[in-house]
Amino acid sequence: MIPRHLAARVRRALADRPVVLLHGARQVGKTTLTRALAGATPVRQYVTFDDLTAMAAARGDPAGFLAGLGRRAVLDEVQRVPELFVAIKAAVDRERRPGRFLLTGSANVLMLPDLSAALVGRMEIATLWPFSQGEIAGVMEGFIDAAFGAAPPTLESSTTGPSLIDRVLGGGFPEAVAMASAERRGAWFEAYLTTLLSRDVRDLARIEGLAELPRLLALIAARPMALLNHAELVRSAGLAPSTLKRYFALLEAVFLVRTLAPWHVNLGKRLVKTPKVLLVDSGLAAHLMGLDAARVRSDRTTFGGLLESFVTMEILKQVGWSATAPALYHFRSHAGDEVDLVLERRSGPLVGIEVKSAASVTASDFRGLRALEEATGRRFHRGLVLYAGSEVIPFGPRLFAAPVEALWRWGARAASETHRSRQ
Repeated sequence: MIPRHLAARVRRALADRPVVLLHGARQVGKTTLTRALAGATPVRQYVTFDDLTAMAAARGDPAGFLAGLGRRAVLDEVQRVPELFVAIKAAVDRERRPGRFLLTGSANVLMLPDLSAALVGRMEIATLWPFSQGEIAGVMEGFIDAAFGAAPPTLESSTTGPSLIDRVLGGGFPEAVAMASAERRGAWFEAYLTTLLSRDVRDLARIEGLAELPRLLALIAARPMALLNHAELVRSAGLAPSTLKRYFALLEAVFLVRTLAPWHVNLGKRLVKTPKVLLVDSGLAAHLMGLDAARVRSDRTTFGGLLESFVTMEILKQVGWSATAPALYHFRSHAGDEVDLVLERRSGPLVGIEVKSAASVTASDFRGLRALEEATGRRFHRGLVLYAGSEVIPFGPRLFAAPVEALWRWGARAASETHRSRQ
């Protein structure tokens, strides 16, 4: 089993919070991780609501079901039994002790009406995404903390493993990563989408008629990291505006799609305040776009947005174990200056990141970063252009070009050493 970097955070949460929710898309490894955590605690009972008998028992008598569990329990796929949340709240209020319930869900309960409110102040939430590149390589990434540090970017060892194109097209779903060929991976993605859209999304929607949903997902995939344009999607998908918004919320709820909010503050400038939208796995997006390695190598114009979404998700995954834990945004002005990613610490400092699929960088590639630096002054800590080359190159005191692989090489430590130190 590939160790998950988020495991240490979940263990720490279980040590001092009565309820911990581990949620994420289907097939990202939540069950594997929770079974490992349950196995490490002999008295932790495991129940999955994919089991129809367990689901019926919990729905029929939520309080009685909880009373029959041991002192510590894992409740898997808890979104299938929304009746449990009020009963969990009551049980925790009667006896508040750490690690009592570890919940998992393949739907974001924070987007389900009235469910999350029941556990406000009682629950810590962690999101498990598909494998990061560091998890696949056996290293604990430290890119975010290094980017906010004082030292300039450095890559001390040569890169090994798959090419950048193969990494992006492969994505991070555990079963897809293990596939021996692109053809078998494509078949897995197809089956995954069919099952997810016909089961989990239908359960959330409480209706059968969701025939337009695959087309909407394909349209979103075809526009990686585009600004979210509801009017355009309404025209292209042939949906009513209200239906589009509802379908989009469903795709977000099952962790297929997410948005990247715009960064803005009162700078005296006009800024675009529309979010960007992306699929949460670049391999799944590439499958929906019909991309393979041969096509990308022959036409690099197909690769830019997909690479940007890949970088965005790799950084978002690292936020889960980063000590800095910044918020992620994008920056775009009406004058045309833009920065693909803005990382903002709670204390104020910013790191801007541009993503380029080219193998070389010029001064013009730093236009957006220089605009952000000018607009934010002392808050601007560093600007990075991540590109498909192999060298770290300074373009100013706070501006650098660095290979995309810096994401899992700059500041990285051996995962085995890091996991031992955090036990």
